[in-house]
Amino acid sequence: MEQFKGQSRLPKFAVPKRYDIRLKPDLISCKFAGSVNIDLDIVADTRFVVLNAADLSIRSGSVSFKSKDSSKVFQPSKIEIFEEDDLLVLEFSETLPIGLGVLAIEFEGILNDKMKGFYRSTYEHNGEKKNMAVTQFEPADARRCFPCWDEPACKAMFKITLDVPVELVALSNMPVIEEKVDGLLKTVSYQESPIMSTYLVAIVVGLFDYVEDHTSDGVKVRVYCQVGKANEGKFALHVAVKTLKLYEEYFAVPYPLPKLDMIAIPDFAAGAMENYGLVTYREVALLYDDQHSAAANKQRVAIVVAHELAHQWFGNLVTMEWWTHLWLNEGFATWVSYLATDNLFPEWKIWTQFLDESTEGLRLDGLEESHPIEVEVNHAREIDEIFDSISYRKGAAVIRMLQSYLGAECFQRSLASYIKRHAYSNAKTEDLWAALEEGSGEPVNKLMNSWTKQKGYPVVSVKVKDQNLEFEQSQFLSSGSHGNGQWIVPITVCFGSYDVLKNFLLETKSETLDIKEFLGSSVAKDKLSGSGSGCICDRNNGISTWIKLNVDQAGFYRVKYDEVLAARLRYAIENKYLSATDRFGILDDSFALCMARQQSLASLLTLMGAYREELEYTVLSHLITISYKIARIAADAVPELLDFIKQFFISLFQNSVERLGWQPKAGESHLDAMLRGEVLTALAVFGHDLTLVEAIRRFHAFLEDRNTPLLPPDIRKAAYVAVMQKVSVSNRWGYDSLLRVYRESDLSQEKTRILSSLATCPDPNIILELHNFLLTSEVRSQDAYLGLAVSMEGRETAWTWLKDNWEHISNTWGSGPLITRFVSAVVSPFASFEKAKEVEEFFASRSKPSIARTLKQSIERVCINAKWVESVRGEKDLAEAVKELAHRKC
Repeated sequence: MEQFKGQSRLPKFAVPKRYDIRLKPDLISCKFAGSVNIDLDIVADTRFVVLNAADLSIRSGSVSFKSKDSSKVFQPSKIEIFEEDDLLVLEFSETLPIGLGVLAIEFEGILNDKMKGFYRSTYEHNGEKKNMAVTQFEPADARRCFPCWDEPACKAMFKITLDVPVELVALSNMPVIEEKVDGLLKTVSYQESPIMSTYLVAIVVGLFDYVEDHTSDGVKVRVYCQVGKANEGKFALHVAVKTLKLYEEYFAVPYPLPKLDMIAIPDFAAGAMENYGLVTYREVALLYDDQHSAAANKQRVAIVVAHELAHQWFGNLVTMEWWTHLWLNEGFATWVSYLATDNLFPEWKIWTQFLDESTEGLRLDGLEESHPIEVEVNHAREIDEIFDSISYRKGAAVIRMLQSYLGAECFQRSLASYIKRHAYSNAKTEDLWAALEEGSGEPVNKLMNSWTKQKGYPVVSVKVKDQNLEFEQSQFLSSGSHGNGQWIVPITVCFGSYDVLKNFLLETKSETLDIKEFLGSSVAKDKLSGSGSGCICDRNNGISTWIKLNVDQAGFYRVKYDEVLAARLRYAIENKYLSATDRFGILDDSFALCMARQQSLASLLTLMGAYREELEYTVLSHLITISYKIARIAADAVPELLDFIKQFFISLFQNSVERLGWQPKAGESHLDAMLRGEVLTALAVFGHDLTLVEAIRRFHAFLEDRNTPLLPPDIRKAAYVAVMQKVSVSNRWGYDSLLRVYRESDLSQEKTRILSSLATCPDPNIILELHNFLLTSEVRSQDAYLGLAVSMEGRETAWTWLKDNWEHISNTWGSGPLITRFVSAVVSPFASFEKAKEVEEFFASRSKPSIARTLKQSIERVCINAKWVESVRGEKDLAEAVKELAHRKC
């Protein structure tokens, strides 16, 4: 048996075909008993059966293998569990017969509190605290519920039977076919599932209400939630019914199951999970309350529902072969969720908002401690850490880039072909490229390998020389270092007008574009001269118009312009010649170049000044995000200039506040509703006196009447943050008042809004009190990281608290994905090499595989911040530029 110790993958001499699972959860003792009969195909001579099991007790004498070709029953001579590798090894005294047989195992387990495997979640019903039983098997935790071949390529059919208290609702992937009541218990049997991976099996047992609808072709769709909250499921139900139909058309394959259930779980580590036919969600990602949810909550519900339903095809019907190809699932579902949301809610301009996804991918992938989209996964312990912005956001962004390059119709047609070809089986990245290459005639595999098999991305530098544009690519790193990566880059460039556009592939380190040759037609010249930006050529044969690369930010790369081109782009922004996506891209690239010390902070602030009249939600929202980060660096680098910088930021957002006001306007857009809250929050953070006074006045009214029109959901966070700016140990009224609202609310969105607002307090003593509160039973484990300090004044307190409580935090969250949130949230805001060393030394004896990558990335970010601080301190013209910008009026 020792030969199996240390194995990360299961041997291939036995193949599961079908599972017959029976489970009996006890929601009082939080234990469960179970049995499984697995139809196996023994495909090679073996005396061993090796499968996955974790945290299960195998009942002595309950294991047997019976060959279907004879009546002989084989009893294992030895049973051993290798806990380190989650392996259950059965040794038989003789070789098992080749062919079909049935492996029978009885077992017991614990309904754990770790939000993984078969676990318990708590809720209140009629004032009484109760437990529900929930499964979360992705990536590799079905083995905590029943012994199985817990790898995505080991697809099988599942027949599930549950023994549960008669008053409870019991759900699984498939519809119920029979219920038998026996006293206080009932036995619920479900239809057999189609072939699927173990990580997609799902079971939920508890008390629930639901709302129901049907698609036009008769698929029953339900949203389940806690008793009394059914109305909050109506919006998600509407989105789901429409989205299922849309995907059936887009993928040209009908939804494969007879029903779709979606259920809100009070304790849930991820945002949602795409289990086949029974999708589980955090409450904040599925429920929407017309009276108390913000517009941003509504948008999140739509996108998350669309994401999970995309998986019913892309992930469930066609499944990645191994976790190396996780991005196939998550990157694609992220991209197509925007496609669906844009179809349902075109007024949300969701593709412009998609740029936030790209930016998060670019931000993580700019680290030396990033990883390729296709990352080698050797052990189940390594999987959790790749559920990150590379797999989801970079994955989605390169799919968008490829779709843009191939064209929407060709891309859709090829995808439908890929889905049909690999339905009910597994696929690798190369299989997708093959389908797209076949459908387009383009060298997709060659193009995309440079984006999926190496980490990072390029910055394309462009400069003008005579009548030529010179392009050069190099790997972008936020540290300011230079990597040696090289990509095949789809370049788009426009010249003074979106009507004058050039596309080409940059396949080498550098290339020169002859403008005169490209602009040979008089039509193009006429369009340019009429664009409002002047003719393209001056009398010295130079280029005299604005030039924009990466049009509509379709490519996953950054652009660095020479000073002349950068100045013309500022002019184009001020004169509203550019689209919102391009205004966003220029701002984001400039910020990244500044952080990497390839551009001065003074020039970045000057560029930001060109956005004073900006109206677009996504651009303004990103402007606010960047302003927060600059304020943090300035507090460390040039504290004497911080007030001027804040004054400048306040002036940037004044135009928006004057336009939007505090109160919602009849018929206003969804985007204006979201923007109002973000702008007012920013003004509160930067200490704008009028905003603080008005916010606190409205908060007083809210405490008196939770339904007051003075504080609608979209501006509640702004008011909460404003209140916390005034909180101190000697003036704790705001903190105590917000805690009271937290305790009285049963809406998850309200609770998370409050936790994140409390974390903005500038008083270190209050921050310590808040952090200790996060470890109490009043805060669900899934939400604790949301209250970690985000104020400059609180970061040292948070770090000391993390060290003091690390053992408890590690024991509570260490076996799931949330532990990484604690590390990154507390460590990343620092900006000194001394702190980086201190963090490294503390974790030297405390690190574990599940946080290793996140820890390295967080320390790298501290070093990037430290270098940026040094660079900003050395800027000679910064003080003059900041003071001029601060005093300039809109």
